[in-house]
Amino acid sequence: MKVKEVADLVGISVRTLHHYHEIGLLIPEETTEVGYRVYSDENLETLQQILFFKELDFPLKKIKEIIDRPSFDQREALEMHYKMLLEKRERLNRMIDTVEKTIQYTKGEIDMSNEEKFAGFDFSHNPYEEEARKRWGDQAVDQANEKVKGFSEFDQEKFNQIYHDLAAIRHLAPASPEAQAKIEDWYVYLNKFGNYSHEAFKNLGQMYVDDERFTKNIDQFGAGLAEFMRDAMAIYADRNKA
Repeated sequence: MKVKEVADLVGISVRTLHHYHEIGLLIPEETTEVGYRVYSDENLETLQQILFFKELDFPLKKIKEIIDRPSFDQREALEMHYKMLLEKRERLNRMIDTVEKTIQYTKGEIDMSNEEKFAGFDFSHNPYEEEARKRWGDQAVDQANEKVKGFSEFDQEKFNQIYHDLAAIRHLAPASPEAQAKIEDWYVYLNKFGNYSHEAFKNLGQMYVDDERFTKNIDQFGAGLAEFMRDAMAIYADRNKA
């Protein structure tokens, strides 16, 4: 199948398939003399695996590491996907039920206990923690987790407010006094829960753009916010290193 046929079959863009080829994630079986990419059935099976992993929020770099391993077993991976998707469906069903009940509650049709209002939410597993441990080590993450145990409702409001404030000025230059003042608020706030050097702060900002999961979450506050924060954090760190 040619690249356009694969894109139409799967429901993704041709550009996405080109990107997968460029990073070595999905290499077509053949590239013709005139440059057409031709995909085999084996390529399509690999693409299915890639999309299963993406559905479970694995970054592309990690997916490539997994499927390139000599020990990678397709059937074992499918069984894992099946189990994780069932768990995800169960959690989503609980949340859907909570939303339906909350709608009825807001209409005055039923009463809800505080426990019922939060049924389906599960923050016991942090999808970023494993990656954080790989990047910064167990001790740093454990220390951060200890500090977060004291995370209050006020802290959560402050967290959201900083993001909203930064989103409101993301049209300004990252080096502007307004942007640097707000980024300093972010630096001070983060150090309530961790011990970030200026270099670590700069690296964290880069991760906001390099890791699509972070980008997606941050850009919920405003399109382009992740890139704005990355640039502002780098400038702040470079200015204050000394």
